[in-house]
Amino acid sequence: MSWVAVVTGASSGIGEAAARRLAREPDARIVLVARREERLRTLAESLGVPATYVAADLTDEGAPAAVAAHVREHHGRLDLLVNNAGAGWRARFAEGGHANVEQTLRLNFHAQVRLTEALLPLLRESAPSAIVNVTSVSGRVARAGSGAYSASKFALSGWSDALNLEEAANGVHVGQVLPGFIQTEGFPAAELRGSLLTRWAVSTPDKVAEAIRDAGPGGRAERYVPRPYALAAFARWLAPPVYRRLMRGGAAATLTTKTGSDD
Repeated sequence: MSWVAVVTGASSGIGEAAARRLAREPDARIVLVARREERLRTLAESLGVPATYVAADLTDEGAPAAVAAHVREHHGRLDLLVNNAGAGWRARFAEGGHANVEQTLRLNFHAQVRLTEALLPLLRESAPSAIVNVTSVSGRVARAGSGAYSASKFALSGWSDALNLEEAANGVHVGQVLPGFIQTEGFPAAELRGSLLTRWAVSTPDKVAEAIRDAGPGGRAERYVPRPYALAAFARWLAPPVYRRLMRGGAAATLTTKTGSDD
């Protein structure tokens, strides 16, 4: 029996790496979703397994239904949904305001929820199955200048926790992958990688892709990439006043000045 996975944000970075990793699974079939059709076509042809694609902007009203119809028509089942599509627009709230928060939530949270709603019947029919939401360390730990991004990822993480509890009885596992700084086409991270102080904080799309597989069907509840980022989330929970002081200076201040999306 074929093993079908949908990967969003698949045209580059983490999404492309995830598609290549999942294509190594036995009898894998991959559905690629992103806006850039030419990149999706090229990737689908290079995977070496049956692969189809849907070129769509997930914030469009009809996109979730189009993806669901495509999966039913071409594959008839769904074993794994990887909600990876996302972006960040750096701005302090006083400058970006509600408009920045709204556009970030539209892509990073509402689009994921709407697509999951459209595909959940297929996931239940194909159980045991899984949803992996690529959230972010910023979904546990906020940084100055990234409040809108953190808001979207906090929402995605909280919703993921609840959805896992709700869907466990239906055989649908919900895992989370929480990347920190990931070296991608849009975020080369040269300055971070060039310093001994911050080099540890940067990882690669391939490592995130491996974490996505680990959080898939029958897998882990959540994975941080790189793993030491889990300590920041723990410190935030254990001692909020100390955490806030640390985030206002030192190495944390160096990290917060960098631009680019976490995932």
